[in-house]
Amino acid sequence: MMNRNIKTYLACSIMMLVTGCSTTDWYAVESPAKPAESQTVIEKMIMQANQHEEHEQLTVNQVYTPHSHHVKLESYVEQMALDLVDTMVSDQAINIAVVSFVNLDKTLQKSTQLGNQLSETFIHQLQKFGYGVVDFKTTDQVAVTHFGDFVFSRDIKQLSGERVASHVLSGTLLYRANGVEVNARVIDIDSKRVIASSTKLVPSYVLNSATIGS
Repeated sequence: MMNRNIKTYLACSIMMLVTGCSTTDWYAVESPAKPAESQTVIEKMIMQANQHEEHEQLTVNQVYTPHSHHVKLESYVEQMALDLVDTMVSDQAINIAVVSFVNLDKTLQKSTQLGNQLSETFIHQLQKFGYGVVDFKTTDQVAVTHFGDFVFSRDIKQLSGERVASHVLSGTLLYRANGVEVNARVIDIDSKRVIASSTKLVPSYVLNSATIGS
């Protein structure tokens, strides 16, 4: 009798264990782990990460403006002229005409005070480094007037009809949030081949201190 009770007790225990295990397996497979709540947490984490990256990007892109400085536009042009001299390759003596730098737009026909100032400064820098520079705006005679004596002109009728330059130096201006990107190049007029190039970002505070408008 006692053995029968023990066997019955063991059988019931085994059944309970089997039932419990199967119940646990069913619960683990069938019961969802709140996917909607988990998805919301993931979305929040992604959003926070994006906000952190945007904040870091804004910090990097902040325009640096020193309280005082002694940097001039001429210093940047001198650095660019050195770049041009270092990379300039030509098999013959060249005469360079320096023209206005233009805005990088669809027309490439618009210049500014900055574009004209760059060309004037490059004339000095290239001549200082020993390159032949020609000023095609020089007329064949001096105009004497009540306002002064003039030799420069933008009237094509007053300028020489002969080509006086073998190469031309020009470039483009690209306006950024923290300054103006200046791209300069020396081009062979006949072949249109670029024989030298340089690029620099001139900070806004340098342009502002030089009172050069865009």
